[in-house]
Amino acid sequence: MTATTLSKPITSPSIAEQIRPIAEDRVILHNVSWQTFENLLADIGDRRKTLFHYLNGTLEIMSPLSLHEGSNRFIDDLIRALADELEIDLRKLGSLLMKIPELKLGAEPDSCYYIQNEPTIRGKEVIIVGQDPPPELVLEVDITNPSDRRLPIYALLGVPEVWRYDGYSLAFLALENGEYQLIDKSLSFPDLPAAIIVEYVQKRLTLGESGTLRELRKWVRANVVRGENG
Repeated sequence: MTATTLSKPITSPSIAEQIRPIAEDRVILHNVSWQTFENLLADIGDRRKTLFHYLNGTLEIMSPLSLHEGSNRFIDDLIRALADELEIDLRKLGSLLMKIPELKLGAEPDSCYYIQNEPTIRGKEVIIVGQDPPPELVLEVDITNPSDRRLPIYALLGVPEVWRYDGYSLAFLALENGEYQLIDKSLSFPDLPAAIIVEYVQKRLTLGESGTLRELRKWVRANVVRGENG
């Protein structure tokens, strides 16, 4: 596994000159107590569209807009198709609330996946990260603003890998010595180039989602030996 610093450009062309569309509404609140965070979760409940991230008294509230949610859900479809074609057992848990009260931290990713530990949590309807292992893969879609402030939370939760999609490129990040480093190949899908995901996310706008998923499956069958990653 080859690691680099997070300051290294991920793909070209550079996104520095791109005008970023509005894809998420975010509110950052400071000096929020853990009890206030817990009360907020209890009062609002699960039937909401907002996602919360909490660490060291800072609460981020994110409301995804259509561009964000469309990208998130289609990448989720691509991951499921990849797992099916490669015969990898996978459990999707979406925006699973992961919190550890003892550390006063909590996170709700755009999407998350159990892969190696899928057999461990297969029969469980209620997953409690901290008592149960964290998901092996978290997907973060951050088209308007970077998600750097969330990475320390996932590191403390022990999430081994984060995929970060910014609308133009996809980065694979691996947890090493308590911090995330850019890696060339995904830990979960080592035969998958990041550019392929970006290519098919864009293709769905012309081929349609179902047609694009069929094209991805054809690509996997032609380029990846089935069962190598299982």
